[in-house]
Amino acid sequence: MSFQDALARTAADTDALLDRLLPPGAFPAPRVTEAMRYAALGQGKRLRPFLLVESASLFDVPRSRALRAGAALECVHCYSLVHDDLPAMDDDDLRRGKPTAHKAFDEATAILAGDALLTYAFEILSDPETHPDPGMRIALVSGLAKAAGVAGMVGGQMLDIAAETGGAQELSAITEIQSLKTGALFRFACEAGAILGGADPAPLTRYAAKIGLAFQIADDILDVESTPEALGKATQKDKVMGKATFVDLLGLDGAKARAHALVDEAIASLAPYGDLAATLTEAARFIVSRRK
Repeated sequence: MSFQDALARTAADTDALLDRLLPPGAFPAPRVTEAMRYAALGQGKRLRPFLLVESASLFDVPRSRALRAGAALECVHCYSLVHDDLPAMDDDDLRRGKPTAHKAFDEATAILAGDALLTYAFEILSDPETHPDPGMRIALVSGLAKAAGVAGMVGGQMLDIAAETGGAQELSAITEIQSLKTGALFRFACEAGAILGGADPAPLTRYAAKIGLAFQIADDILDVESTPEALGKATQKDKVMGKATFVDLLGLDGAKARAHALVDEAIASLAPYGDLAATLTEAARFIVSRRK
């Protein structure tokens, strides 16, 4: 199966699973459920669940278990996008080519939908259907909590907000922000595959750190070279807010070179898995060649 076919398959499987996990009318507050479905279903590349599923496949983990962990991770990712788009955060009207959740519903509903997606992620992970071993489920819950919380994504988001007032103008500072804000969920995606397989996650941790940073650099490049229509969201908002980007500090050519160097380093870290990691190798290359 080609990389693109594998990515599309995991995206379709993740959508189908989220559709089953978030059935309309199944919960006491239908409007919040509708907003959760709006934010989570039928959109995005599902790159994080894909990385989790492919990492788990290195260790012969049943696909159904990896998909459940991937769906939980995607709930956290989608919650973060809903909250990022709020007026108090990035104040965006467009996400993935359609109105953001607070525009499609209202601000309060969007906040609650984000809260519900975040907490539902841990309900999914803690269910025995994700893994029969309670110790494995605890490890997954702990890993995702750390990746999503103050020592991970939320901490990076706070540092990113602080940068709007003139901080984080050095490369090391921006690298730290993005390794938390963007990279933490990438790390969990890859490490969760090893957790499910009872394997040492170290090579995948190194791989994820490199592709997470490359992903953000590629985003900064697309923000300069692409359009809102192509990306499905506003462009050049960091520039308006006075935040430095990798393109600002490295130049466009320098940023591209750095992203490709990170991809090479990521691929090298997969050496212990040999040909089994061919799809993860293609995923790393895709991260810097994507157009949205």
